[in-house]
Amino acid sequence: MTQPMIATPAEERRGWRVLVLLGVILFIALCAITMSIVLGWNIGVQATVIGLAAAILPVPVLVACFLWLDRYEPEPAKLLAVAFTWGAFVATLAAYGVNSFAADRFAQWGLPESLVAVLVAPFIEETMKALGPALILVLYRREFSGITDGIVYCGLSAVGFAMVENILYLGGHGYAAGREEVGPAFGAQMLILTFIVRIFLTGFAHPLFTSMTGIGLGIAARSADRWVRVCAPLAGLLVAMMLHGTWNLLPTLALATGQELILLYGYIALMVPVFFGVLGLTIWLRGFEGRLTERALPIYVQAGWLSPPEVAALGSLARRHAARQWARRVAGPDGVKAMRGFQFAATRLALLRDGLERGLDSRPVDRGRAERDEQRLLAEISTYRQAFVGRDPQVPPALWDGERYEVMFPDGVRRPLPAPEDPVVPIPVVLAPPRPYYGGPGYR
Repeated sequence: MTQPMIATPAEERRGWRVLVLLGVILFIALCAITMSIVLGWNIGVQATVIGLAAAILPVPVLVACFLWLDRYEPEPAKLLAVAFTWGAFVATLAAYGVNSFAADRFAQWGLPESLVAVLVAPFIEETMKALGPALILVLYRREFSGITDGIVYCGLSAVGFAMVENILYLGGHGYAAGREEVGPAFGAQMLILTFIVRIFLTGFAHPLFTSMTGIGLGIAARSADRWVRVCAPLAGLLVAMMLHGTWNLLPTLALATGQELILLYGYIALMVPVFFGVLGLTIWLRGFEGRLTERALPIYVQAGWLSPPEVAALGSLARRHAARQWARRVAGPDGVKAMRGFQFAATRLALLRDGLERGLDSRPVDRGRAERDEQRLLAEISTYRQAFVGRDPQVPPALWDGERYEVMFPDGVRRPLPAPEDPVVPIPVVLAPPRPYYGGPGYR
C-alpha cells in the first residue's frame, strides 16, 4: 500500500508564505487601480498620461543603480517587483489619503497647508515606504543578507513612490496648472521646469531618505539580538523621517522668510553630504559579500567541498568576471551559465554559514532548515562545477584533497604541493571525495 504524502513543516511554512505573498500582490493591484482613479480624477486623464511619460524616464536609471549594488547575490525578481510596486501604489495611496486629510484639518484650524509637508508627510510616507521591505524581511528573511539588500529593497520602494508622486507634480502642478493658466505651450514649459527640479536636482531624495530605514533593516537581518532586530529598523526609520522633514522644511522657511538662498544652503549643507556619505557606504558594502566568502568558506575548503582557487575566485567582482571568462573559454556559453550559478550558490552558502555562526537560526526548526539549505547548496555547487572543471588544456591535472594539491607533472608523476598563500583564478582543480557531511557550527 502506498503511504500518504505528508507536508513537512518547512513545506507548510513555504506554502503559507506563498499565500501571504499572493495576498500582498492582490492588495497592491487593488491599490494600483485605486491610485490610477485618484490621479485621473484630480488632474485629468491627459495630465496623468503626460505626467506618467515624464515620471517614468528616470526610473530605469535609478533601478539599474540599485541592481548594480546587488551583483554578488541578486535578489529574486518577484520580491524586487513587490518592493517597487508597494512603494508605487500602496505607499502613495496611503500617503495621499493621510496628507489630504491633514491638509483639510490644518485649513480648518487656520494653519498653513505647507506645514503638512513638514509635520505629516515625512512620517506617513517613510512609514509606508518601509512597510513593504519590512514585510519581505519577515516573510523571506533568508533573502535579506545584510545592509546592501536593505538599501536595495527600500531604495526600489522609494523609487516607485517617487515615480507616482512625480506624476502628480509633473502632470498636475506642472503641465495641467500651466495649461489652465495660459495654454498648452506654457503647460509644456512648466512641465520641463518641474522635471528639471524634481528629477535632475532632487530625484535622489526619496531613495536617499528611505535608505536609512534600509540600513536599519539590514542590520536587523544579520543580528541574533532581539533588541537590535527591533531597535535598528526603528532607528533607521526615525533618521529617514528626520531627513525627510528637514528637507521639506527648507522650502517652507524660504517661502516664509523670502530668502530663497535657504534652499541652496540647505541643499549644500544637508543633501550633498548625506548623499555622498550614503554613496560611499554603499560602494564599501558592495564588496561585503565578496569579502564574506573569503572569511566564511575556508571551512568547506578544509573539508574538501571547495578548493582554494574557488574561494579566491569569489572574493571580488573582477575575479568573478575572470572566472566566467575562463569558463566561457573552456566550456562555452553553458560554462558561463554554470559558473554564474556556482558563484551565486557559493555566496548564498557563505551567507548561510555566517548566519549559523552568528546564531541567526537559534530555534531547532530554523537550524534544521538551515542545515538542509546547506546540503542543497553544496549539492548545487558540485553540479555546477561539473560543467567546467578539469577542461582547461593549458592547466595540468590537479586534485585538491582538503589539505594540499596533487599535481600531475609533465613526467607523468603526481606530486603533492601546498596551497599558495594567494590562490589564483581560474578554477581548474578537481576535488577529492569530501568528508561526510555535518552542518553544525563546529563543522570540520
